[in-house]
Amino acid sequence: MQRITLLCVGKLKEKFYAEAAAEYVKRLSRYCKPEIIELPEERLPDDPSPAQIDAALLKEAEAVRAKLPPSSALAALCVEGRERSSEELARLMAGWANQGESRLTFLIGGSRGLHASIKAQAAEKLSMSPMTFPHHLARVMLLEQIYRACQINAGTKYHK
Repeated sequence: MQRITLLCVGKLKEKFYAEAAAEYVKRLSRYCKPEIIELPEERLPDDPSPAQIDAALLKEAEAVRAKLPPSSALAALCVEGRERSSEELARLMAGWANQGESRLTFLIGGSRGLHASIKAQAAEKLSMSPMTFPHHLARVMLLEQIYRACQINAGTKYHK
């Protein structure tokens, strides 16, 4: 059974996001071994300079690297990533499984995004949409899409 990790910078504070994420983790457990790892977001002053933002993102990238599961295919969610349909995500995940990738990690950055070095390390860069979403909502949306991809690959009727 494939292990799927969501590595998230920032913690869910709102109960409704946490409940929605927990529901999809429960549903996913029928198809894979899901895991969510939360890392703290670096604190920044109210009006940070570009250098301060870059330094914070670099610290977050180092924390991400320390928690990356070994031998895991990494997909980073970022604005310059490729938008994929649900079917394309299902094919991507199936392709990784067929190549023997037993661990997949999806990375969601904090409110300032991801450092360029961690994006360069990713095997795949994904974008949810050209619109901007709170990263807490992006977590729920990504979990739903991973669940949908598992349903597509299993041939169920969830995806219409």
